[in-house]
Amino acid sequence: MPNAPWIEIYTTPTCPDCLALKRWLNAEQLPFVERDLRDPAIADEAKRRTGVRVAPITIIDGKHVFYGTFPTQRAEIEALLDLTRAA
Repeated sequence: MPNAPWIEIYTTPTCPDCLALKRWLNAEQLPFVERDLRDPAIADEAKRRTGVRVAPITIIDGKHVFYGTFPTQRAEIEALLDLTRAA
């Protein structure tokens, strides 16, 4: 994908929404960097960057932050990426 967005996700291994998010990103061939919230330093980093302590958290291009259920995030991420592609 040309000009692919930089995607970071904060997850936990037992979170169903985290697993669904990763499956969807892989199916869409959207590369991502995963950060494990079980690590206290990473959990603190996520809280500092986003203001929330939930999973999953998705950050696109360092500035667009999404959190909450996978269906909610998916709709918002699709809208953002469609706008990015149309630009």
